[in-house]
This record gives sequence, structure tokens and C-alpha cells, in this order.
Amino acid sequence: MKLTLRKTLSITVKILIGLMLLSVFLVLIMRWINPFGTMLMVERKITHWNTTQQRTWKDWDQISDNIKIAVIAAEDQKFADHWGFDFKAINRALIHNQKNKKIRGASTITQQVAKNIFLWPSRSWIRKGIESWFTVWIELIWSKQRTLEIYLNSVEWGEGIFGIEAASRRYFNVSANQLTPYQASLLAATLPNPRKWSPINPDDRIQKRAEWIRGQMSNLGGQNYLKQLK
Repeated sequence: MKLTLRKTLSITVKILIGLMLLSVFLVLIMRWINPFGTMLMVERKITHWNTTQQRTWKDWDQISDNIKIAVIAAEDQKFADHWGFDFKAINRALIHNQKNKKIRGASTITQQVAKNIFLWPSRSWIRKGIESWFTVWIELIWSKQRTLEIYLNSVEWGEGIFGIEAASRRYFNVSANQLTPYQASLLAATLPNPRKWSPINPDDRIQKRAEWIRGQMSNLGGQNYLKQLK
């Protein structure tokens, strides 16, 4: 019995170490190789198998600086400075969630990339722990520029719409490198709920959020902010 238990523990440890090494290897190769898709795309395809998915990869230089700044302003204003986690935002979210039924998230752009690329879309402490593991390695291995590039090419922007090129074409009939500050702010404003909120039919809430985002884009320094990400 003791030998069997010891052998089981040994096999379990080896499997865990193997999975850890595999996860680091996947992060490493994606420093240079673009991901073919995301786990969120897989989940959406399983649950909505008859929906056509649109996604076209665009490299960093083929994406408008306006949308780069807009998503940072909307989602993660400390993106250039943190190491994957915004602990002040996490603390604020915890306090808010204790007092309110509506859950507020505090995920950074890096955490969102870790979740969308490598993990299943669900809420659990186990998944959050694995997300944190990937987040640390993304911060260690990728540049901030690479992280934002993958984020912009992977984020969901509507039913079957993934990545900034598909979103730009679908909503504004332009390529991702042609987005104006106004268009970029509208796209960024829908990110909390992209399957319900529309950048081309924005209600007052989205319009006000987009206006706030444009103000934050200016406060961050516009294109000069992006120089910190290399």
C-alpha cells in the first residue's frame, strides 16, 4: 500500500512538472510564433457551432496606435509599469464585490491574454491560480508590445468577431491601421461586454464611456506612451 501510494505521488509530481515545463515552453515559442487561435474561440465554437468566426492576424506595425492607446486607457492604465498584476485594482474589486451583487473584475491586459490564449473561460480559484502562473511567465518572456499585440489580435469584439482587424472591418469597414481615435474609443468602450454592446449603435452609456476613454488617451500621452512598451 505504501509503495503504491509513493508511486502514485511520484507519477503525479512528474506529471505536474511536465505540465509546468510545457506551459513555459508554449509561452516561450509564442514570443515569436503567433497563436493560431484562443481557448475562448474554441469554447465559443463548441457552444455556437453554426456561427462563423472572423479573425485576421495583424502585426504590431499594421495596427493603429489609436486602438493600442484606447484599450490601455479603457482596460489597464498601468500596463507599462506593472508585472502582470494591478494589486490596487484587485483590492478595490474585492471590496466592491463584498458589498455588491454585481461582480467587478480587476484583470490586467496580461491576465486577459493568459486566460484567453491558454485557459478555459470560467470562474474558479483553480483557473485563477493557473492564470497567474501564465501571467508571470508572459511578463518574464514577452515584451509589453508583444503582449498587447497578441491581446489586440485575440480579444472578442462581438459574436464570432475576434481580433482588431475583424472588428475594424465589421463595424467601420476599414483596416486596423486606419482606425481614428473616435472609432478606437468606441471599440474599447464595448470591451466589458462586447457581445451585447455595439460600437456602431452605442447607447448613452457607451458614448459617455468612449468620451472618457478619449480623455484618458490624451492624459496618458497618446503615441508617446507606446514607446515604453518596447
